[in-house]
Amino acid sequence: MPAMPLSLPQQQALTQATEYFDYQHPAIQELLAGLPNGGKLEQVLAIYRLVRDDYPYNPYSVAQAPQSFKASYCLQAGEGYCIPKSALMVAMCRAIGVPARLGLADVKNHLSSPRLIELLGSDVFTMHGYVSLYLNERWVKATPVFDATLCQRFGIEPLVFDGVNDSLFQAYTQDGSQHMEYLVDHGCFDDVPTEFIFENFEKHYPKLMMDISRLTAGSDTSFSPQAKQ
Repeated sequence: MPAMPLSLPQQQALTQATEYFDYQHPAIQELLAGLPNGGKLEQVLAIYRLVRDDYPYNPYSVAQAPQSFKASYCLQAGEGYCIPKSALMVAMCRAIGVPARLGLADVKNHLSSPRLIELLGSDVFTMHGYVSLYLNERWVKATPVFDATLCQRFGIEPLVFDGVNDSLFQAYTQDGSQHMEYLVDHGCFDDVPTEFIFENFEKHYPKLMMDISRLTAGSDTSFSPQAKQ
């Protein structure tokens, strides 16, 4: 059964800035000013490529503070993991009038490095972020997470998004090895559900959260990345 079209009030609600999709931030406004002057689809695809490749994926940049989920945090840090990168794309799409939400899923990465598995204590990545966009009166999913340089290093093709078809993950590497597998889709959210995310982090990664708490205790600067040069 096809999804019901969004009403005008629903579309307007999903193009608003929020605490985490903070496109009113001056740095995000500067990025928006550099978008092509074409139609919405052309701009969305430009946003996707910009977020995917200009802000390298760094799974070790997770911080135990809600502000690390903000779109502006990713921009200022110059890198990010899946949630802030997806938040940046959501924010920019909303700013140009395209309704957008954050999607969250649990995935298994069959090419996880031993270092990352040791850090997390698991090869399951909970709260993997993606983007859900309302284009041409239908929802479509995109994952602007793994940058082209990283994909080349791991022997996988960068995810291509055409604005029409869902683009969620690379199931296989170029040599046919299994890469990523979606286990649970938690759905889409109108803003970043911080409590839900941290509940899942605590459940799946107790060692990681304990280590982050110890490293960041008493520090107000841990979550203030330097602006991208």
